[in-house]
Amino acid sequence: MISYELSKEQQELVEKSRDFADRFMRPVARQYDESCEFPWPVVQKAYEEGIVNGAIPKEYGGAGHSSLDGCLASEELGAACSGIGICIDANNLALTPLLLGGSDELKKRIFGQLVESRGLAAFCLTEPEAGSDAGAVKTTAVRKGDKYVINGRKRFITNGKQAMIHTVFCNTDPGRGARGMSAIVVPTDTPGVVIGRELPKMGQRASCQVEIEYHDVAVPVENLIGKENQGFIIAMKTFNRTRAGVAAAAVGMAREAYDVAKAWALKRRQFDQPIVAFQGISFMFAEMLTKITASRFLVWNAAILTDQDKEVGTYSAMAKYYATDTAMEVATNAVQIMGGDGYSKDFIVEKIMRDAKLSQIYEGTNQVQRFVIAKNTLK
Repeated sequence: MISYELSKEQQELVEKSRDFADRFMRPVARQYDESCEFPWPVVQKAYEEGIVNGAIPKEYGGAGHSSLDGCLASEELGAACSGIGICIDANNLALTPLLLGGSDELKKRIFGQLVESRGLAAFCLTEPEAGSDAGAVKTTAVRKGDKYVINGRKRFITNGKQAMIHTVFCNTDPGRGARGMSAIVVPTDTPGVVIGRELPKMGQRASCQVEIEYHDVAVPVENLIGKENQGFIIAMKTFNRTRAGVAAAAVGMAREAYDVAKAWALKRRQFDQPIVAFQGISFMFAEMLTKITASRFLVWNAAILTDQDKEVGTYSAMAKYYATDTAMEVATNAVQIMGGDGYSKDFIVEKIMRDAKLSQIYEGTNQVQRFVIAKNTLK
């Protein structure tokens, strides 16, 4: 039986994350949504407060958080502003491959550089022709002596412009498809790394997604994560671990939309009574709260299984698709309940609705999550 009781340390982490979000994220969430600028001041403050690099073990300079710890923090950041939150949390995605497959020397070198510089890292998998089909990656890495020479293009890369380190997935044996993929650490100051245009988005506009080109980018063979041709396995294991964090941020978005709509609806009167007295409205709130609660427990279940080193792929897929679908549904319902106020920028629910949509797409679309669940269970 899994226990869902939080430890004292975890309760303190929730309070710390919520306090950070209240002081440094909420006051500027609308500003960054409208300006589409990268929230460097908030990210640097997150470093000062120990919010960044939670997944990095303490021996490498990180916080050494468990998966559940990370999800608790991500829910609070997601509630305040998922766009800013993903700028902070993206390091965990980019660095998890290194945690899973990197040599001790590579971990010490890369983690040390990031922590000392208070830098960011980017997970570089998606390409113009390789989205849900991650095995269709065309970027190549050819070994020449003691170097890998990388050529190719990436797209929709979060923090790609701001990062000092790219975790690049590329083919070292192109004839083998996904089985020929490898993961290589690329410092972004390496000659041949070209940061392309920022991609304009509907939501999560505080975060920056860019196109990247690699032109004869030469990096030491020591920057290979694990062994050659293990990249696809490393990428899938990474997603199995990090999707719970995406789901946790979605729980935060849903919670925030619910709270705003509830506070508004309790004060709103129509036909000489509060609108929550109408069954149609009250049942919407009942369903929203139920789905938010179910989402949170799916997240915690996946996180706890991850911390226990158990097979988690099916459960992280469940958490990811259900929580992000719930976030989109709750935000849309919040806008509907609040009517013109919900649609206006006077209230945050319209932003949450735009932000929630992206969570259904990145780190594996929700259609892919359903495919994973079906494939793993219909045997």
